[in-house]
Amino acid sequence: MQKSQALHSADIPWRCTAWQLRTRSLEFGDLPALMGIVNVTPDSFSDGGKYFTPSQAVDHALRLEDAGASILDVGGESTRPYSDPVAAEEEWRRIEPVLGSLVGRVSIPISIDTSKSSIARRATEMGVEIINDVTGLEGDPEMLAVAAQSAAGVCAMHMQGTPQSMQDDPHYENVVHEIYDYLQQRDHALQAAGIDANRICLDPGIGFGKSHAHNLELLRGCQKFLELRRPILIGHSRKGFISKILGAPSTDRTLGSLGVSLALAAKQIPLLRVHDVAGTQQALACFAACGL
Repeated sequence: MQKSQALHSADIPWRCTAWQLRTRSLEFGDLPALMGIVNVTPDSFSDGGKYFTPSQAVDHALRLEDAGASILDVGGESTRPYSDPVAAEEEWRRIEPVLGSLVGRVSIPISIDTSKSSIARRATEMGVEIINDVTGLEGDPEMLAVAAQSAAGVCAMHMQGTPQSMQDDPHYENVVHEIYDYLQQRDHALQAAGIDANRICLDPGIGFGKSHAHNLELLRGCQKFLELRRPILIGHSRKGFISKILGAPSTDRTLGSLGVSLALAAKQIPLLRVHDVAGTQQALACFAACGL
């Protein structure tokens, strides 16, 4: 049986097949790799408080690794709409024991989800491989230097506004093209700061300063971002647009997230940031087996 075009990475010649991290390379195959979410926060939109103690967070991270995550993304500050900023020392207090337990214990790379250079510096000094910054490495003037000096892999995300303002009135003339241009500019800025091109990953920022319509436009048009010739990360998991699609604000968003993950796999997006690693792996395995 002929394989579906959706599973041929060679169909898009500029599709990135590897991401160089601080000490290793993450290779991408025909199916998306999964970044498992470890929120060490009391107020994240989906699982805030569920893994807030270090032992809960570490146990959750180990389960994500066992389920097939390729990266563990550890964060100590919620960036949900209208969330309150967290001081650097509080953010570090939350995540330091978690990182201390995971670094050297897990076999997969660890990412630090932060926009603070002091947190990124401490985390990479402990052995973290990736800096994942929702401000595109613009929120802290020292972040570019820290990222370059650490030689970590970096993920730069697009966000219109700040978590406190981003959902007030997001506006674009052409959301796909404008975010493409922004990510291209950030890619150039990161390289100008001394960050090697092969260490850069880019994220269009689903739900960060986007309306429901914007999110759907980005997901439908996300293959455009592969033309940037960088790994593209999509973080759609359990976000509010899923409830709007389903017309049920209070519904669990896990199954809807799986549907979006399969659509992104068909579009050859190489990296997905998800809560439910086990379920997403199972869905992707069946997707591949059926050649859909």
